[in-house]
Amino acid sequence: MANLKDIRTRIQSVKSTMQITNAMKMVSAAKLKKAQEAIENMRPYAEKINELLVSLSQTADMDEGGVYAEERPLKRVLLVPVSSNRGLCGALNSNVIKQTEQEFARWKEKGVEAEILTVGKRAFDALKKKYPVTENRSDIFDKNVNYDKTMETASHLMHLFAEGKYDAIYLIFNEFKNAGVQRVQTVKYLPVDKPEAKGEQSGVQLDFIFDPSQQEIVRQLIPKSLRVKFLRVIRDAWASEHGARMTAMHKATDNAKEMTAELTLQYNKARQAVITGEILEIVSGAEALKNQG
Repeated sequence: MANLKDIRTRIQSVKSTMQITNAMKMVSAAKLKKAQEAIENMRPYAEKINELLVSLSQTADMDEGGVYAEERPLKRVLLVPVSSNRGLCGALNSNVIKQTEQEFARWKEKGVEAEILTVGKRAFDALKKKYPVTENRSDIFDKNVNYDKTMETASHLMHLFAEGKYDAIYLIFNEFKNAGVQRVQTVKYLPVDKPEAKGEQSGVQLDFIFDPSQQEIVRQLIPKSLRVKFLRVIRDAWASEHGARMTAMHKATDNAKEMTAELTLQYNKARQAVITGEILEIVSGAEALKNQG
C-alpha cells in the first residue's frame, strides 16, 4: 500500500506542475502577441530609416558622418549580450551566453581587449564570474520593455564610443523569427558601417535641395538610426523570450501529460497486483478452513 501511496503522490505532483506550466504557456502566448506586434510594426520604420541613411550616405562623404562613423584601430571592444531576466525559456539565454564567450575568445586571440556590458539578469549572473562585466542593464526588461531605459542605454553606448573608451561595440541577441525559432545574431553597433556603392542602378540622378546640408542631415540621422537599431534589438529579444518560453512550457505540459498517463498505468497495475494478492490470501484462507473442517 505504501507503494500505491507514493505513486498517487507523484501523480498529484505532476498534475500540479502541469497546471503551472500550462498557465505559464498561456501567459507567454498573450505577451508574445503584443511583443510580436511591436517588433513587426517597428521593422518597416527601422528599415526605412536605414534605407534613407544609406541613400544619403552614398552621395555624401561618410567622413562627415560624425564621430559615430569614425573607424579606429581596434584596441578595445565592448560586447553587449541581451538576455532575459527570467529563465524557463529553453536554450534562449544559454545560446546568447555561449556566443558571447566565443566572441570574447575570438577577440582575445586577436590581441584585442574585450569587455562586456550585459542587458538582462541571466547573462549577468552567468558571465560576471569569469569575464570582465563592467555594467548590467537588466532594468530594461522590468515587466515590459522600458522605452526610457532602452533609449538611455543606447545613448550610453554611443557616449562610450564617442569618448573613445571603446573602438567598436557589438550586440549579441536573439532575433525573433517566429514562436518556435529564435536565432542568435552578432551585429556591429558602432562604428556605423560605410554603405557599399551599388553602382548605376537606373542611370538616373535625382537632384534634391537639402536644408540643412546633406552632411548635416546624415550627422543628425545617424544617432537617430542607432537608437532605433538598439530598440529593435531589444524588442527582438523580448519577443524571442516569450516565444521560447511559450514553446518550452508547451513541451513541458505535454511531457507532464505523458508522465501522468504512465504513472496512472503504473498505479493501476500496482493496484491490480495488490487486489490479486488479497484475493489469493482470501482463497487460501478459505481453502485452509475447508481442509480443517
